[in-house]
Amino acid sequence: MKKVITYGTFDLLHWGHINLLKRAKELGDYLIVGLSTDEFNEQKMKKSYHSYENRKLILESIRYVDEVIPEESWDQKVRDIQEHDVDIFVMGDDWEGHFDFLKDYCQVIYLPRTIGISTTKIKKDLMIKNG
Repeated sequence: MKKVITYGTFDLLHWGHINLLKRAKELGDYLIVGLSTDEFNEQKMKKSYHSYENRKLILESIRYVDEVIPEESWDQKVRDIQEHDVDIFVMGDDWEGHFDFLKDYCQVIYLPRTIGISTTKIKKDLMIKNG
């Protein structure tokens, strides 16, 4: 069985997230999503609209996702890859090069982002709309 892993906050889930998850799943048989915890997001000075538990519930309901694990720190990726016997690490191409060090442990693939959508864009559009 070929295992794939990706990471993210997946807040204000949109079709760009779904496209990433679908394409990641197509690379293997089993997709693991490392989901940023609320505490980890706070360390990154990032605030999610939805709580970790609610984001996890949403991700677990998506047919492409087989397992959701907590992402609690930047440096856990090697451990996760080894513990879950991961074959492929996937991220959006906005992270290109950042995770090349993982090539010692598995294949690393950067997938193109879906054009025209992002959580940042949604937040910006809502701020403009609600003035």
